[in-house]
Amino acid sequence: MFKIAVLAGDGIGREIVPEAVATLKLIAEKYDCAFEFTEALISEDAYEKYGHPLPPQTLEICKQADAVLLGAVGSPKMDLLPPELRPERAALLPLRKELGLFANLRPVIVYDELVAASTLKPEVVRGVDILTFRELTGGLYFGPKKRTTLADGTEEAVDTLVYNTKEIERIVRLAFEAARSRRKKLTSVDKANVLESSRLWRETVLKIAPEHPDVELNHMYVDNCAMQLVRWPGQFDVIVTENMFGDILTDQASMLSGSLGMLASASIGGKVALYEPAHGSAPDIAGQDLANPLATILSAALMLRYSFKLEEAAAAVEKAVRQVLADGYRTADIMAEGCKKVGTKEMGELVRNRI
Repeated sequence: MFKIAVLAGDGIGREIVPEAVATLKLIAEKYDCAFEFTEALISEDAYEKYGHPLPPQTLEICKQADAVLLGAVGSPKMDLLPPELRPERAALLPLRKELGLFANLRPVIVYDELVAASTLKPEVVRGVDILTFRELTGGLYFGPKKRTTLADGTEEAVDTLVYNTKEIERIVRLAFEAARSRRKKLTSVDKANVLESSRLWRETVLKIAPEHPDVELNHMYVDNCAMQLVRWPGQFDVIVTENMFGDILTDQASMLSGSLGMLASASIGGKVALYEPAHGSAPDIAGQDLANPLATILSAALMLRYSFKLEEAAAAVEKAVRQVLADGYRTADIMAEGCKKVGTKEMGELVRNRI
């Protein structure tokens, strides 16, 4: 029995998470395994009931689970709160920190059926398959912060970027191992020509590289990487980088596939891993059966693979998604001429019908 904590969160999270849960329930029937789902509140619902976007009850449920399935956080109501109570800072980051989730994995796969959905030329994006490892619990987002008023009345804000060798080593080793099981190519992204933290990052990567002689390693500055992702994305296999760089680059890379609605993610490193779509809560379309559930369903597939070691089941979910796309079904975000437009619920049902 695998225990799964279910955090729907805000906006479309309440619509897409049930489709992933229903898919996992079907997998349990088909592949002779069992899941126990426990729902918990996070972000707006949690704040309204408990006065905090990540109450102790939710954190404890997550710690007692084998994996966490999260929808999305962020809402107009929460945006009105002080920064220290907004869900991105007061819920999502602390949850990752408490669970020890130091590595975020974001696969970007351009399905043949969705080549036309990308804003880039078909010959640029066709066949792209990139796996990015983003360091998740260090760097600028977690370093000391302060705001002060200078003697002349000018306000000054400071965010501190901090990394140590242990933080770098553990994610880089994961990325090397992943590259070994793929096309044996690793790109480490930094800004070593300017930042001291990036110089430490590159030095640490170079020390670890001899442990993996079968993997081709290259280094790339983050600004060049951003350019290369739209110039020639097919050159990349596995990318590893620090927290803020990874945050930006993975959102950029998501558009290679045509939509954030196709981008799954896994946050790993601790005993309990967290799986969530890379997109936001999209409050403007919430409750209208418009959201694309495929990123969340694909995140559930990552859960089957990484947390439960059910590779056959994970592959079945991914194959079903491919088949639905091949059959011409699309949600609004990936709609193309000649395809059939469907809503959130129907898309989930279509995937399950093909498992």
